[in-house]
Amino acid sequence: MSLAIFCAVLCAALLHAGWNAIVKLGGDKLLTTILVTGWAALLSALALPWLPLPAPPSWPWLAASAVLQVGYYVLVARAYQVADMSLSYPLMRGCAPLLVALAGSLAFGERLPASGWLGIAVVSAGILGMAGGGARHHLRLPLSIAVLIATYTLVDARGARLSGNAASYTLWLFLLSGLPLPLWALYARRAQLRSHLRGNWGRGLVGGFGTTASYGIALWAMTLAPVAIIAALRETSILFALLISAVVLKERIDRRRLLAAALIVAGVALLRLG
Repeated sequence: MSLAIFCAVLCAALLHAGWNAIVKLGGDKLLTTILVTGWAALLSALALPWLPLPAPPSWPWLAASAVLQVGYYVLVARAYQVADMSLSYPLMRGCAPLLVALAGSLAFGERLPASGWLGIAVVSAGILGMAGGGARHHLRLPLSIAVLIATYTLVDARGARLSGNAASYTLWLFLLSGLPLPLWALYARRAQLRSHLRGNWGRGLVGGFGTTASYGIALWAMTLAPVAIIAALRETSILFALLISAVVLKERIDRRRLLAAALIVAGVALLRLG
């Protein structure tokens, strides 16, 4: 993996942690998520006229991912209602790289070097270490989301590679997946959405840009490097989430989580060296 791709994916990780923090900071987690997805859809619609259509072979993958992404947004909002970001975020993101690595080796026939497998394992162990000690009844939802993340990652990796243009594929994905929730809210919670929009439109705009740019960078990288490596590297967003949790959300970060962060850094080094 080139240094440019490595740095770009780390930037994507920062953006990803940022939009998740925006959802966590929102008073109504679901409505904040809807604002983020709505803005992502609007920004995508403004940019799409300047890009070619994705190649037709990618369209079934695009449609499948749009459905999966809508489910992901709903479940993320729910997860942040019942648990701290510093607990739910590591669980959601920590299991996904291992699942992607195992399934991706079969789906894409990618052969990773020993250092790659070790790096993925170390990064995942560090991320999961941050979530240790959480209440058991708070674990099921984040772990379910991890399976969903691994599934749509593999779907989108295939779709982006077939599309001929990762940017176009990404923007169509956010347009298609970003519309259902705002349309539902306009029908079912119009007054609440209008009120929430007045006080949080800027937060939604920043989050919409962050989620679109973050995933777009990751999909672009997956067309140039092994999917499992990019998926694991992107999940270093947990390091940025840890910082946000401590500084912005004022959540308690104990020594165990700091040690887990050091383990993630070691895993990143292995991925870079590999």
